[in-house]
Amino acid sequence: MVEFSIYLITPVMFLGAWITGTLLERRHFQDLLRLESGAREILAVTIEELPNGWEVQDCDLVIGNVVISQDYFKRIVASIKGIFGGRIGVYEPLLQRARREAVVRMKEQARIHGHDTVINVRIETSALARARSDAKGTAGVEVLAFGTAVTLRAGSRASIGPGGGVLV
Repeated sequence: MVEFSIYLITPVMFLGAWITGTLLERRHFQDLLRLESGAREILAVTIEELPNGWEVQDCDLVIGNVVISQDYFKRIVASIKGIFGGRIGVYEPLLQRARREAVVRMKEQARIHGHDTVINVRIETSALARARSDAKGTAGVEVLAFGTAVTLRAGSRASIGPGGGVLV
C-alpha cells in the first residue's frame, strides 16, 4: 500500500500544479484586460522622432517593470521539451503576461506625471532567478518597458494609423 501511494503522489502533485497554474494564469489575463482598458487613453508608440505637428509641452522618462515566476508545471514541461528541442510553448503566455503588464505599468506612470503619450517605447526581458542550485533553469523573468512620456500641446497630437503610420 505504501508503494502504491508513492506512485500516486507524483501525478497528483503534477495535476495540482497544472490546475493551480492554469487558474492563476487565467485570472492574471482577466486582470490585464481590465488594466489595459483603463490605460487606453495613453498612446504608446515606438517612433523615435516626433511627427510634424506634434508640439511637446513636457517630457519624462517612464518605466514599468514586472517580475513573474514560472509555475512548477511549466518548469517540468520545459525541461522535457529541452531534451527534444523546439519551441517551448508553455513559456509564451508567461512572457505575454509580463510584457503586457510592464507596458500597462509604464503607461500608468506616464498618467501619474500628467502625460498623454509615450514615444520610443522599448521592452527588455531577462531571466531573473535560477530554479536550481547548479544555475540552470529559469525560475522567473523580468520585463522592463520604458520610453519617453510627453505631454503634447492641445490639438497637436496626430493619430497613428494602421501599420504604425502617422496620420496628421
